[in-house]
Amino acid sequence: MCRGRALPATRIGVRQFKNGIDMFDPQNLIKVANMKMPFGKYVGQSLIELPEPYLVWFSAQGFPEGKLGELLQLTYEIKVNGLERLVYPLQE
Repeated sequence: MCRGRALPATRIGVRQFKNGIDMFDPQNLIKVANMKMPFGKYVGQSLIELPEPYLVWFSAQGFPEGKLGELLQLTYEIKVNGLERLVYPLQE
């Protein structure tokens, strides 16, 4: 039993990026699984299938603005933590 101050009634343990995107929002995970890269060398490839070095490059250079950048950042976090297997079943 834990004694002391009660924890606030918030979503404890849910990681949010500085731009506010919820890492574990099911809709964002579905988008990562199915959204296609709209430009560049990997145009047409789903975000979860992008190579990790490409996402590391974006992390160093800066992710694009907007929803695509948020989803690429989420994809980066998924890949570097080895969680891709949790997203693949969400592909349509």
